[in-house]
Amino acid sequence: MAAKEGGPHKLTKTLWRFGSTWMSPPPGVATAPGSAACRCFLPDLTGLGGNPPHGSWQGRYYNTLSWLSNQAHLPIILPSGYTVFMAYEVTATRRRPKNFDELAGQEFVSSTLKSSLEKGSIAHAYLFSGPRGCGKTSAARILARSLNCEKGPTPNPCGVCPACQEISHGSSIDIIEIDGASNTSVNDVRQIKEEVLFPPNSGKYKVYIIDEVHMLSNSAFNALLKTIEEPPPYIVFIFATTELHKVPATIKSRCQQFAFKSIPIETIKRILRETCTEMQIEAEDEALFWIAREATGSMRDAYTLFDQIVSFSGGEIRSSLIKEKLGLVGLDELNALADLCADNNTAGALEKIDRILESGIAIEQFVIDLAGYYRSFLLIKAGITKESLLGYGADRFSKMWEKLNLEQLEEGLSVLLELYRNIRYSLSPRFELETAVSKLCWLNKWVSPVELRSAVDAARNVLGGQTQPGSLAAGQPPDNRPAIVPAGNQAQIPGEAADPAADSSGTLAEGFKQFLAQRNLAGPNGGEKTETAVNEDAETVRRVFRGTYVNQGGGTGEY
Repeated sequence: MAAKEGGPHKLTKTLWRFGSTWMSPPPGVATAPGSAACRCFLPDLTGLGGNPPHGSWQGRYYNTLSWLSNQAHLPIILPSGYTVFMAYEVTATRRRPKNFDELAGQEFVSSTLKSSLEKGSIAHAYLFSGPRGCGKTSAARILARSLNCEKGPTPNPCGVCPACQEISHGSSIDIIEIDGASNTSVNDVRQIKEEVLFPPNSGKYKVYIIDEVHMLSNSAFNALLKTIEEPPPYIVFIFATTELHKVPATIKSRCQQFAFKSIPIETIKRILRETCTEMQIEAEDEALFWIAREATGSMRDAYTLFDQIVSFSGGEIRSSLIKEKLGLVGLDELNALADLCADNNTAGALEKIDRILESGIAIEQFVIDLAGYYRSFLLIKAGITKESLLGYGADRFSKMWEKLNLEQLEEGLSVLLELYRNIRYSLSPRFELETAVSKLCWLNKWVSPVELRSAVDAARNVLGGQTQPGSLAAGQPPDNRPAIVPAGNQAQIPGEAADPAADSSGTLAEGFKQFLAQRNLAGPNGGEKTETAVNEDAETVRRVFRGTYVNQGGGTGEY
């Protein structure tokens, strides 16, 4: 932006060589300490007075200053007080890859395209697909630069020739970038079909980069088929999409397809560390790891979050500052809450939630952090200690996961995931959160259906007189144990003759008591079980087996 105390002047990217040259600071112009290497002075040609001959030379002069500023990445100072500042450039744009070697996390794509360029096997259409921020558009621009470089086609464009410079600045008329979302009609495609008849202006190829190509209408896709299949030899189409399934098969079959992958967390963290070194910013490893994890495989998302954090970090990125400014729940807080839940301390857990929410943490963010925390428990319980999956070292988590089995941890995570789905439509999201945390406090008492089935099978074997539970296949009762019949279906088992000698007066509870008495089972202190303990065991069995049973001899009884 060119600015004078009177107001801003608009600058464009157009380069107009006015004849100005780099000069040393003129006599009498003061500079800030250490600014000699970061400023450039140009003569002030805007104060000549009168109207310019053509009416636009002043704007062209500012355009020249803007270009020089961008080339030097520095502000330019004019003696008269006019200042041309370099426009702020976000990190994602400034560090956009310039060659295939800088394309992070896409080794297969890079190696394949470089090999095809070396051999001269250049396809007339490419289809890049993958999640957002993984380098599809960057790869398309690198490919266009490789094709039109003065040394090209080459896998390593020089980056200094006019063609490479024009493509880098987005001013090449041979590289046409089209937004598929705003050019969806047949008329837009018809314009492309007319333009491809004209050869490139200065480069070797005319390259069409169509981003979000899946947004084109079916009619537009059909209109492109013939052009994509048999284009002129100097035409190359590069399509990019995040939703490959929406691209018609007729388009896919005419393109070389490249699937871009999400960038690994370790790679994003390494690149962010290099960025911090370049910008002379101190950063904690934990803070950079958090940024890389939140980016979910997108380098652009990582850079955007990085810029936001740099803006309030004051030159030092610390994890504690990130949690404070962005409203995140720290690991220490989650560990304390998990310990309260493991101790079945519902009151303490609810009070902990109240303190966390009073600190300004949003309920949705708290649920997200808590669900991720229990997911880490589940991974640790399964034997996974990889830091990139857990978010922290396994030793930094609470040891409460040792008190729970894998099924209980799965249930806890399911409760939190269901909570996140429900709070959007809930009368009170806080009530939903408190209810879910209350459930987590008795999680160690939760019995999974699999465990219940095993207990039921074991009890049936014991009650039927089976001395070795598990020796029979599930669902195959032994000949001497009662068959289980649900309540409401207490009919006589077909084909079974009633046995007059069968004792039909006893209930299951009485039979269980007799069974325990016959085997003289020991109590908890080594002695025989008391009558009270036997009654409690019988009541447990009665609660499990609701309904009636039918003896194989024909007798019946209530559970």
